[in-house]
Amino acid sequence: MRLPPFHLAVKVSELASARDFYTGLLGCPEGRSSDTWVDFNFYGHQLVCHLAPPEETRDGAGIHSNPVDGHAVPVPHFGVVLEMDQWNELAGKLKENGVPFIIEPYTRFKGLPGEQATMFLLDPSGNALEFKAFGDIDSQLFKT
Repeated sequence: MRLPPFHLAVKVSELASARDFYTGLLGCPEGRSSDTWVDFNFYGHQLVCHLAPPEETRDGAGIHSNPVDGHAVPVPHFGVVLEMDQWNELAGKLKENGVPFIIEPYTRFKGLPGEQATMFLLDPSGNALEFKAFGDIDSQLFKT
């Protein structure tokens, strides 16, 4: 069964840097746009970046964190669950491009139900993203 794509709108301080990050770095194709927003195909989902004043987007404005596995997980955050090979490829690309991580790529719950690879980073406007992967998404995504 195909899951319906989600729609998410986030604030960005510059459309040009959003385009560079989402299309140039992450490889997300651009869709419709105007002078104040741009759509991206975020791994099959609709991500819309809306232009906002810099004081609303600077340095992760509005983000706090919760402790998880000794890491400060940023909240709010969004992301996508990838196949493991896609995740490894993206992690390598981000490292090669010198993208700073909030939480470096690592494996959570190693050897336990729900074992997953994860990494956290900010886009140029301070929106927190998580990319994760499982060995078998269908059986592990909601495993407790």
